Amino acid sequence: MRQFQDIIYSEDGPIAMITLNRPEDGNMFTSQTALEVRDCINEIRRETRTRVLVITGAGDKFFCIGGSKEGLPDTLMYEGTIPTVEMYEAIDKLQKPVIACVNGFAVGGGNVLQVVCDITIAKESAVFRQVGPMMGSFDAGYGTWYLEDLVGKKRAKEMWYRNPKLTAQEALEWGLINHVVPDDKLREFTRQIALEIADRGPYALAAIKSSFLARHGGVAGFARVAHDLMLPTYLQTDEHEELNKSFKEKRRPDTTKFGR
Repeated sequence: MRQFQDIIYSEDGPIAMITLNRPEDGNMFTSQTALEVRDCINEIRRETRTRVLVITGAGDKFFCIGGSKEGLPDTLMYEGTIPTVEMYEAIDKLQKPVIACVNGFAVGGGNVLQVVCDITIAKESAVFRQVGPMMGSFDAGYGTWYLEDLVGKKRAKEMWYRNPKLTAQEALEWGLINHVVPDDKLREFTRQIALEIADRGPYALAAIKSSFLARHGGVAGFARVAHDLMLPTYLQTDEHEELNKSFKEKRRPDTTKFGR
């Protein structure tokens, strides 16, 4: 794994961890940060050492308080904006479960970040909030559709329209997150959950995650299910072997022995 500027990557047995490392700026992500998270996850996708990814923030006050346009643009395409969608897509499409370990404020894009993760564990003093309309921004997509799935349409709209601050306990009651633990138990509890998930079948977990993804993915989502689930299974069948072999041998395949 290469070295990064804005994030820290580490491994603990089967657990991969990405730490947003900009605590002096609330762990806000810049263009650089978003692309580093994307690139790091793409590397995690290609290795089999780890089974679960944990995303957290450096320090003990901020998980992430959204995006910042500070810093140089990576390409002309991203000038004046931040490629957050690429970061969210990478999390959503990773075939391994992703846990958000919320160690403080999760605000704006930081709240969307934890929403996109598969499971969220927060410390008691964590705060959750959407602030887009207060500061002239919004997240139409992951920040609305996925949020609605979690808390329902009425509460999702209230989060965006009124921008209430939710305590960790309120977020739990709304269905926004999975667990609330004492501040000093956050890391330990997150590790425990991650190790528990790591014991599950990796192929089964990938299949389940692909199925959830397909719901909002349209043709791309279904194609991902077909690619990750159907094709690898089909390629191991006698039918595939006979058709592939007969094609190479330039003969008519014998399909009479296969069921319909």
